[in-house]
Amino acid sequence: MRALGPGLVTGASDDDPSGIATYSQAGAKFGMATLWTAPITFVLMTVVQEICDRTALATGSSLGELARRRFTHRGRVVVGGLLVALLIANALNIGADLAAIGAGMNLLHLGPAPLWALLAGMVISVMVASGSFARIANVFKILSLALLAYFVVLFFANVRWADVLHATVVPHIRWDAGYVAILVAVLGTTISPYLFFWQTAHRVEELQAEDLGGDDAVPLPERPAEDAKVKQRRSRLDVITGMALSNGVMFAIIVASAATLGAHGVGSIDSAAQAADALRPFAGDVAVVLFAFGFIATGALAVPVLAGSASSGLAGLLGRDWGYSRSVREAPLFYVLVAVGTIGGSLATLIGANPITMLVVVAIINGIAAAPFLIVLMLVAADRRIMGDQRNGRVATTIGWGTTAVMLVAGIAALATASGLVK
Repeated sequence: MRALGPGLVTGASDDDPSGIATYSQAGAKFGMATLWTAPITFVLMTVVQEICDRTALATGSSLGELARRRFTHRGRVVVGGLLVALLIANALNIGADLAAIGAGMNLLHLGPAPLWALLAGMVISVMVASGSFARIANVFKILSLALLAYFVVLFFANVRWADVLHATVVPHIRWDAGYVAILVAVLGTTISPYLFFWQTAHRVEELQAEDLGGDDAVPLPERPAEDAKVKQRRSRLDVITGMALSNGVMFAIIVASAATLGAHGVGSIDSAAQAADALRPFAGDVAVVLFAFGFIATGALAVPVLAGSASSGLAGLLGRDWGYSRSVREAPLFYVLVAVGTIGGSLATLIGANPITMLVVVAIINGIAAAPFLIVLMLVAADRRIMGDQRNGRVATTIGWGTTAVMLVAGIAALATASGLVK
C-alpha cells in the first residue's frame, strides 16, 4: 500500500458517478457489446498515465509548469484557453457528481438529495482547504477501496461467463448514433484530460512530501541511482495498479448491468442512482446498497480531483504556486480556481440543473480537448531538454501518438453525434 498513491487515486477518480452512469448505460442498452473496449482502453490509459507520471518524476514539475517551459507565448495562450474550458467542464462534472452523491444518500433513505449534495460540496471544500496533503492523500486511498464494491456486485448478477469472454475478445461494432455515442462516452470517461494534470500534480506533491528534499520535489536525475530506480519501479506499479482497478471496475459494471438490466430490457439509464435502483428487482437490496456506496465514495473522491486538476494546470502555466499541500495564503490563485469548481458545481445542484445535460456538455468538451492535451503531453515527454534520459521511448511514443489519434477521432465523433450528423 505504501507504493500506491497518485496512480491509484487517478484510476479511482476516473470511475466517478458520471463514469459509472456511462458504463451502466452501456451494459443496460447494449448488453455485452462494448466489453471489447476494456482491454484496449486499459492499454491506452496505462501508457498515457505512465507518460504523465514520468514527466513529474523526471522534472519534479506539474504538466502546467512543463507546458510553460516547453511552449512560446502563443502556445501558452492556446494551452491556457484549453485549461479554462477544462475548468468549466470540471465544474459541470463536479455538479453532476455532487448531485449523484445526494441521490445515492436519498436512495439509502438517509435524507433529501439536494441537502446531501450541498453538504458534500461544503465538507469537501473545507477538507481540501484546511487539511494537510498527507491526510488528504490517505483519505483518497481509503475512498479508492470503495470501488471493490463493484466486483462484489457481480456475485449478485446472473452472469454467463462464456458470453463475457466472447464479447471481450471479439469486437462487436455498430454504426448507429446511440452505439457511437456510448463508445465516445466510454473513451472520454477513461481517457479524460483532467486525469493528465492530476497525475502529474499528485505525483509532484508526493515528491514534495518526502523528507529527501525538504519542501522541494527531488526528481529522478537528482537522486542516488538505486533510489531513483526503486522510485520509478514503485511509481510504475502504482500507475498500472490504478489503471487496472479503474478498468476492472468499468468491466464489472458493464457486465453486471448487461446481465441484469440489459437482460430484462431496462435500456434507459440516466444516472448512477437510477442504475442502482433498477438493480433491485434483479439483484436484490444488497447489490443496490453496494452499488450506491461505490458511487457515493468515488463521487467524494472525484470532486477534489476534478477541482484540483485544471486549477494546478492553469496556476502552473501562469507561474503561480499551487497544490493542496500549500495553504490558501501560499497559493491563492490555485484555491480561487478550486473554489470556482466546487462552488460552481454546488450552485448547479441548487438551481436544479439537469445532471445529464451537464454531463453531455462535459463529454463534448472533454472529447474535443483530449487530443490537444495529449499533443501537449507528447511534445513535453519527447523533449530531451526537459526530460533528459526519461524522455519517451519507441513504445510509449507509438502508443501515445496512437491514443492521440483515437481521441481526435472520438472528439470528431462527439461533435457529429451531438449535432445529429450521425443517425
